[in-house]
Amino acid sequence: MTDAAPRARRLQIAVSAPGDADPAVMALAEAVGREIAQRGCVLVCGGLGGGMRASCAGAKAAGGTTIGIIPGYEATAANEHLDHVISTGMGQARNTLVAASGDAMVAVGGGLGTLSEIALALRLNRPVVALGGWAPMLATPEARAMLAGLPGRLSLADSPQDAVREAVRLAAGAG
Repeated sequence: MTDAAPRARRLQIAVSAPGDADPAVMALAEAVGREIAQRGCVLVCGGLGGGMRASCAGAKAAGGTTIGIIPGYEATAANEHLDHVISTGMGQARNTLVAASGDAMVAVGGGLGTLSEIALALRLNRPVVALGGWAPMLATPEARAMLAGLPGRLSLADSPQDAVREAVRLAAGAG
């Protein structure tokens, strides 16, 4: 037994992005992943293709650590940029695990899985930063009023750099 101080856990930033992302969303997701790694955080995502794969590729290119929480039982379904694969066999219910595993979430793009993860993260009191996709709709007064009762905080960003900066700030308890 040693008297060494416990090592601080690195922040985990969940990335929610559609599996069928278009090239613009893929580029945003890749840049988000790169930013997460450059800030020394761990990227958590749904572990499959499209925007999830792009975010992982960005993180790995910057030397980061990636975790994928996949819907099925077969780890071979996961994208090749993952360091750790968690096979759930839960289908889309795994979105809850993705949302719960991040200290904050960056939502990129506008798939329905992304929307469900945004809602789950907010219900779990996780800050969410939306970049593109659902951001314009979530910025409306009507949406803001509907989301006001949830414990999590929703922010909007205009760039991958701003999105990750805000997610890290909120996850670290600075806001």
